[in-house]
Amino acid sequence: MYSTAEYQQLIENIIGEYAQLRYSHGEVERQPVFDRENHQYLLMLVGRDGRKMVHGCLINIAIADDKIWIHRDGTEDGVAGDLLAVGVPKDRIVLGFYYPDTRKITDFAVC
Repeated sequence: MYSTAEYQQLIENIIGEYAQLRYSHGEVERQPVFDRENHQYLLMLVGRDGRKMVHGCLINIAIADDKIWIHRDGTEDGVAGDLLAVGVPKDRIVLGFYYPDTRKITDFAVC
């Protein structure tokens, strides 16, 4: 099992990779926000697309109770797949954006 520090590094690496991708149009930055003390990790979208202001959260991940909680995942392929690819077991990943009853029918952790 991974330690909290190892989870932090994996999450920061994954979010860092997504932060390097360019937004498809407009002048939108991807800004990683890491709160290591409270184990909260975000990837924010901030900028303008023409006359429209863009501001939102693309990824929101937390570490709690020795599990990685994915609260928001606006990526095309899914952060859970990225975590699996680096060796995090399914029973350590919680798809927090689903209701608890829905989590029961996934292969991931239920909390």
